[in-house]
Amino acid sequence: MMFTHEIERFLEEDIGYNDISCKLVPQRHVEAIIFTKENCTIAGIEVTTSFFDYLGINYSTEHSNGDRLSKGGIIFSISGSSLSILRAERLVLNFLGHLCGIATNTRRCVDIARQHSDVRIACTRKTTPGLRKYEKMAVIAGGGDPHRFNLSDTIMIKDNHVKMMGIEDSILSAKRMAGFTQKIEIEVESANDAIIAASAGADIIMLDNMGPMEVTDTVDMLMRSSIPEHVIIEVSGGINVDNLEDYAKTGVDVISMGSLIHQSQWIDVSLEIIE
Repeated sequence: MMFTHEIERFLEEDIGYNDISCKLVPQRHVEAIIFTKENCTIAGIEVTTSFFDYLGINYSTEHSNGDRLSKGGIIFSISGSSLSILRAERLVLNFLGHLCGIATNTRRCVDIARQHSDVRIACTRKTTPGLRKYEKMAVIAGGGDPHRFNLSDTIMIKDNHVKMMGIEDSILSAKRMAGFTQKIEIEVESANDAIIAASAGADIIMLDNMGPMEVTDTVDMLMRSSIPEHVIIEVSGGINVDNLEDYAKTGVDVISMGSLIHQSQWIDVSLEIIE
C-alpha cells in the first residue's frame, strides 16, 4: 500500500517546479502499454496502480505479484491523459524495474535452495532508506521471507550487544523487556556460543559469517544437545547466489541474504504509446 503523501513526495521529486517537457505534447486521450524487455518475476503491481489511481489513469493487467513473465510480455495496458501518462512514466518504470529485479533475484535463489531442502530464504534490513517496505514486498513476490521490517519486530542481539553484555546477560535482559509477542534472536560466531544461546532461551540463533562446513557441524551439535523444538536456526553473512547451494544443504531453517536486495539488477521495462 502506498499512502497519498508518499505518492505526492515521489511526484514532487520527479516533476519539479517547471515541467515543460511533458506539456510539449497536445493534451489528449492516449493508450499505452508497459512491457518487460527480459524474463522476470513481477513485483510492484500495487505500487504502480497507486500512481495510476492518483493521476486518473485507466489500467488493466492480467498479472499479479510473483508471476513469471517472458521477454516482451505486457505488464499493463493503460489509457488516459497524455500529460498524466508522461508524468507517471519514469516513476512507474523505476519502481517496476527495481522491484521486479529484486523479485527475480529472490525467485532464482529460492529455486536453487528448493533443489536441496525446504529452507526459507529471507532478506535483511540492508535496504534503500525510504524504500524498505517496497523492497521487502518484492522479496515476498519472489517467494522469499521479509525477515524484520524494523527494529521493533524482533529483539535482535547482535555482536556488539554481546561484546558489551555477554550472551546470557543479553538474553536475560531481552526476556525481561520483551513483549509476549516478540521473539529473541541472537547472533553467534561459534558452535559453543550457539549452545549457550539455546540454553539461555533464545528463540532464533543466527550463525553469523560461518562457512558451510562450520554451519553443518554447528547444526549437528545443536541437535545433539536437544535444543527446544521451537528454536529456529538461521545463517547469514556473505551468502549469495554463487555459494547458496552449499548453505542450503546444511540443515538450517533460514538463510538470510542481504544480496537479495543490494545485489539485484534492475529489470528493463518500457512504456510505449500506441498510435
